[in-house]
Amino acid sequence: MYMITFNFEQKAVSSVTFTNVKPAQSLLEVALANKIHLHHDCGGVCACSTCHLYVEKGDDYLEGPGRREKDYIGRAADPRLNSRLGCQCILQDGRGKLIVTLPDQTPLREGSTLNFK
Repeated sequence: MYMITFNFEQKAVSSVTFTNVKPAQSLLEVALANKIHLHHDCGGVCACSTCHLYVEKGDDYLEGPGRREKDYIGRAADPRLNSRLGCQCILQDGRGKLIVTLPDQTPLREGSTLNFK
């Protein structure tokens, strides 16, 4: 069983931790099952980059990224070394602690601008 903490870049959204998370499911599935909104335009079949997230701790408990996932991560907004697609982060058999951060998914409003780092 796993303990997974979801952090959020979106302001005013507090971190949440789930315990007793069973293996053999993706981080996208865990998020959705716990009412965490994580975009997944392709339905979780690794055909887009909308379920992009950052694995801060515990990447050794996940299946490694495949070539297709790596290609789509390159298309995600603000990719980093710890970027993954939630639909492809399958929890391995075992137990441990993971910490993931969800990028701000707030849609831009008409007339708004992006602030580049």
